Amino acid sequence: MEIQPAYNGGALFHTEAESTIEAFLVSTGIVALAEMGDKTQLLALILAARFRKPWPIVLGILVATLANHALAGAAGAWVTTVLGPDVLRWVLGGSFIAMAVWMLIPDSVDDEEGSSTPRFGVFGTTVVAFFLAEMGDKTQIATVMLAAQYQTWGWVVAGTTLGMMLANAPVVWLGEKITKLVPLRVVHIVSALIFLGLGLFALLA
Repeated sequence: MEIQPAYNGGALFHTEAESTIEAFLVSTGIVALAEMGDKTQLLALILAARFRKPWPIVLGILVATLANHALAGAAGAWVTTVLGPDVLRWVLGGSFIAMAVWMLIPDSVDDEEGSSTPRFGVFGTTVVAFFLAEMGDKTQIATVMLAAQYQTWGWVVAGTTLGMMLANAPVVWLGEKITKLVPLRVVHIVSALIFLGLGLFALLA
């Protein structure tokens, strides 16, 4: 007997389990790609070069990302309660396509973001710096849209947080070597194509 996929928020899923797995994997992959060359990855380089204490920096990135993306995921979940399915489909489709364009614009970070005196220690400074740098950033906006698209807040936040760690933790230990191994322009183009695909799928599904 053939299983007919159910319609859920602009995405087709066979089961709830498949939905959560897809949300987690897509969120992880998109954010890991989007973070390459992003200002928060550049901030990780600055903090690593300044303090040379990788573990407090990595833990600070994890805490800041969890806090920031939890808020973003909650915002995405809230959006689904105030917008009807048709409006939500157009909003998500347009937002994903806008993200595709945004991915092609290179990021930069001011030295001031990583040069403040660590009054709260390396860990505290990293948490504050990353939380603020992530406000309004590509990956935060992507978390809002993914949470609205998949309507599984916890799995999206878990995926986007893992994606952030996969992109930033190696940079803290290996520094600029890791970024030189990866052609950032190609990564950004691939990310843009993924966002474009998600946008078209949301609009046409």
